[in-house]
Amino acid sequence: MLPDLRVRQRDYLLEILRAITQELDLDKVLARILTISIEMLAGQAGLIALREQGRWRVAVSQGISPAFLRQLEPLLATVPEHEAPELFELPEVNRRLQSLTRAASLGLLTGVALPLLSRSQVIGLLFVFRNYLGSFTANDKMLLQSFADQAAIAVNNALLYTRLRDEEQRTAALLDSVADGILILSADHTIEHCNPALVRMLGVSGEQIRGKKHDEVIRLTRQKDGITLEQAEAGGWPLTPNATLYVEGDLERHGLPPLPVGITYAPFISANGALLNIIASVRDITRFREAEELKSTFISVISHELKTPVALIKGYVSTLRREDAVWDREIVQDSLAVIEEEADRLTELIENLLDATRLQAGVLAINSADVDIAALARRIAERFKTQTSRHTIEVNFPENFPIVLGDEERLAQVLSNLISNAIKYSPNGGKIQISGRALPEQVVICVSDQGSGIAAKDLPFVFERFYRSEDASRSTKGAGLGLYLARAVVEAHGGRIWVDSKPGEGARICFSLLRDEK
Repeated sequence: MLPDLRVRQRDYLLEILRAITQELDLDKVLARILTISIEMLAGQAGLIALREQGRWRVAVSQGISPAFLRQLEPLLATVPEHEAPELFELPEVNRRLQSLTRAASLGLLTGVALPLLSRSQVIGLLFVFRNYLGSFTANDKMLLQSFADQAAIAVNNALLYTRLRDEEQRTAALLDSVADGILILSADHTIEHCNPALVRMLGVSGEQIRGKKHDEVIRLTRQKDGITLEQAEAGGWPLTPNATLYVEGDLERHGLPPLPVGITYAPFISANGALLNIIASVRDITRFREAEELKSTFISVISHELKTPVALIKGYVSTLRREDAVWDREIVQDSLAVIEEEADRLTELIENLLDATRLQAGVLAINSADVDIAALARRIAERFKTQTSRHTIEVNFPENFPIVLGDEERLAQVLSNLISNAIKYSPNGGKIQISGRALPEQVVICVSDQGSGIAAKDLPFVFERFYRSEDASRSTKGAGLGLYLARAVVEAHGGRIWVDSKPGEGARICFSLLRDEK
């Protein structure tokens, strides 16, 4: 019988070796090792406990009732730590298992424990329950320990594989959650991986990207510096192994408008200096491009709007100061009027710029109180009547028009901007009407003129910062901040503002405010 047992034990060892080389799934490896162990030791049941982060847990069991496991797991969780765990924890775990086994089976079952060692460290314990006491010879013990060692290798490999798989899944999840587009290229520029963000940028499926060459997918127009990855890498990765390459341009997309992007290429180089992969990070820089254009527009508009009044003021002052001329009172008064008007323009421009800055910083203060918007509109209209002789300004509000809750100074700024625009953009004169309409929960105020109106192509942009139509830029002065600030103030009051305009029939701009329900 003994030779047959040893043959079977060696067969078990061979099977464990096959499991090591053929299977890396931890649960399957543990289940197979436990089954073989129970058969080899003629047991009735068994378990494998693993030691992870200083704690023991039952990883797999066979032939054990759930009730028994529920008693066992708390005992393993409370095994005390020790400076030399391989000398203390393993005997303690074995003792607890033996004690619980005898108690639960009323002395009918005992157990055989085999430590699973990896690099002299205890990674687990294999425990087989059986209904008899047996002794092992020195050869048997050596064979059993060989079996345990091989089982430990299988478990360790499976654990390493599991950690590697988990790390790959975490890396994939990280790449998939990044807002920027990510491309992983092979050394020959074949696309191996792309994340969902890049798929959304290009407007195609991932299958249409993976496997293609980089230059088939990433095609840039209006590219800064005129250099591509292929040109930069000619003859080897540019500069040093740690160098990155940054390019900007408009990314061509199938069926979609080009997208402004900035792409950073970083090499992944092996220890012997070979280029393994190139990681490309593709960032949508539309907002940065818009900011640059806005900055350019700001500089252009402000320089023009500042230079004109300053030049006029300087010219008139220089003329009045001439010592070789004597001016009559009328000329002096006219000159001073121009100086005052241009100074007011400068003041208004500076205030608008300050308000725009406050708005961008989120500190546009609103001091709310009861406001008679109808009376406010009449006062502002009377002030503007003195500034134009070609326009008729009418104010039409129903009697007992509702009171609104708002900042009177800010609302006066809105009305002033709208009336000023109505005068400015109807240079041939005509009627300007300020009207109000009361609704159940809000009021609507409109300012209309009889100018040329607003072109359809300009309607989506009239409330944007520094936006001025081509016609307005040629024929009138301004920085393009009036309607932008008007919208900000109205929205800060919980209302909204919109344009109701037909080209050739004048412009009509309306805004709503909540009624004061007190």
